[in-house]
Parts: sequence; structure tokens; C-alpha cells
Amino acid sequence: MFINKEFLFNLLEQIGPSGFENDASNVWKDYVSKFSDNVFTDYHGNSFAEINKGSEVRFLLSGHIDEIGFMVSQITEDGFIKFVSIGGWDSQIPQGQRVWIKSTKTGKLIPGGIGKKPIHLLKDETEKNKVPKIDDLWIDIGASSKSEVEELIDIGDPIVLAFSPVDIMNNNIMSRAIDNRVGAFTVAEALRLAKDLGVNSNIVSVATVQEEIGLRGAYTSAYRVNPHIGIAVDVTFVSDDPGTKDSAKIIGEIKVSKGPVITRGPNINQKIFQIHLNVAKKYGIPYQIQPAPRGTGTDANIIQLTREGPVTSLISIPTRYLHTPVEICNLNDLDNAVKIIAYTIKEIEENYKLEDLVPF
Repeated sequence: MFINKEFLFNLLEQIGPSGFENDASNVWKDYVSKFSDNVFTDYHGNSFAEINKGSEVRFLLSGHIDEIGFMVSQITEDGFIKFVSIGGWDSQIPQGQRVWIKSTKTGKLIPGGIGKKPIHLLKDETEKNKVPKIDDLWIDIGASSKSEVEELIDIGDPIVLAFSPVDIMNNNIMSRAIDNRVGAFTVAEALRLAKDLGVNSNIVSVATVQEEIGLRGAYTSAYRVNPHIGIAVDVTFVSDDPGTKDSAKIIGEIKVSKGPVITRGPNINQKIFQIHLNVAKKYGIPYQIQPAPRGTGTDANIIQLTREGPVTSLISIPTRYLHTPVEICNLNDLDNAVKIIAYTIKEIEENYKLEDLVPF
């Protein structure tokens, strides 16, 4: 296996909801600096790693590094913490969960728990069956007063559910932030493999920020890089668990551990889609195809619409239980996504001119 699992787990461990990606981004930059010619961060917070600057053909590899989370919105007089969402939450998930609050005062993680009324005190079946809204919940860190909390925590401090990455069966891993820390991971490793393969093209990998609140980092990074060819990496839905089997008729039969997903549809350049397939077959890399009949909700959507419209594709990592703290993906799928991307770059460099990638 080519990928560096220690780097992956270190990246997943970091606290980095949208707007607070700095810890994860610093881990990413430290890693890519070992094999990149140039590593930097823009004013927005996107982190870039580049090789072969000045080459005729420029590739952008994009994966967002932010995760969903929460933000401290109020500290009550009796020492409880109210919070608001960063990104899209199913309100069934947070209640009763442990959290980490990243203190900007101390730099430390403050543990707490999301409280709600216990079942014994719920009045009737209607109340028992009601899903609490986020603004009905609170965080308890054991404090007894507002002043105790304010010694550690400020309004606006970021919060995530307190889950670390773990190995589970069959080379699968489970963690919060797989969406989409694994995208940022994949574009870093694809850059490393491309360099090992001796490619000469200019490649810029970027760990984009603020995707979970509107694909924001993709706008600024793609504009800056102005690529000829852009490949985005994100997670995608599956149809292989008891809750999603009926979704196969919409998203295709997508399964964890059966290979990275190559997207097909109007967001994707037809020629590079075919090159991905050819490369996968040539090198014996397993893959899956997912239909996308409109713009995708990923960095690929923004890349395709940047400036004059780069050649664009999307490689996805099949992931169960998206936007929960128990997201599951497979290490082989990550490894094979890295290979498809790096070998695609090599294939284009050796056998295609840019004009060959005009779709029709």
C-alpha cells in the first residue's frame, strides 16, 4: 500500500470545522513540505503544495480539509454552553454526545457533553418521539458559573464531537471528519506518487477550506491556480448498508472497499472520465462509476466553472454514515484513488495534448 496511514490518522485527529481548519492544515503542510517544491497558505486559509512550477500544463488537485462542527454561541449564568451548527447536521446526532471545545484562550481541548432532558422526565409519547433541535440542547463542562466557563472558553470557539480515528475490520477505518479530511489526504498522497513517477507537469494540490458552508475555498483556490485540468476528491454516499440499499436506483450500486468512485455527468469532462477508466483498467485498479446528472456538491462544481472552464473530474471515496462521528471508509479505496489520479496525470502527460481533451 502506497499511502501513509500515520499521516492519515494524524490528520483525522485534528479539530477543524469550517473556518477553524488551521490545526489540520498545519499537519497537512508539514507533511507535503517533505516532497513539494513550494508550500504556502493564501489569505482565505487554503493550503497549497506545488511541484514543477512553470511547466506548460497545470493540474489542480483539490480536497477540502474542513469538517462539520459547532460554535459556542452563549454562556449561561449557571455555566452551561449554548451552541450553533457549522455545516449540515442531522439534529438526531448531537444529543448525548461527548464534545471537544477548542479553547482559543489556552489552545487546549475542553471536554464536555451535550445535554438534554432524560427520558424519565419526558411528559408523553409526543415529547418522547420529538427530535430536539440544536438550539434546544446545551453543553455541560462541569462548570458552576458563567465566570468559570469564561476563564477557558470564548464566544465563537469551535466544537466537534469527541471521536478519534480507529481501525475496524477488513482494512476499514471509522472516524469523524472522514468527510472530507480524506480528500485533502488523497490529493497530498497523489502529489507524492506523481513526483515518484517522475511527472513533469505543474501540479498544485490544495487542501481547501470552508467547503461545508458553501464550497468557499474552491472558489478562491481554483481562481488563483487557474488550472488547465482540475481533479477534485471528496467522499460520496454508498448503497451498501441497511439504511441506504434503496438509494442504489439514484446513486448507483456504490460499496465501501470496492474501489474509488469515478463520477460521470455534466460536471465531468467526458475525455478525462474515459482516461480515468483506461488507467484503472491498465493498472488493474478497482473502481466504481456514479451518475451525477447535474453539478455536484463538491469542489469539482466550482473548478469546472472557474475562469474559462478547466477540464474537470471528480474522484470520490465511498463512505458510510456521512455527517456522523462514525463515518467509515476503506484504506484500499484511498490507496487506489491516489493511484488513479497520479497515473491519470502521467497518462495525459505522455499521450495527450490539451486540445485532445475538448469533450466533443
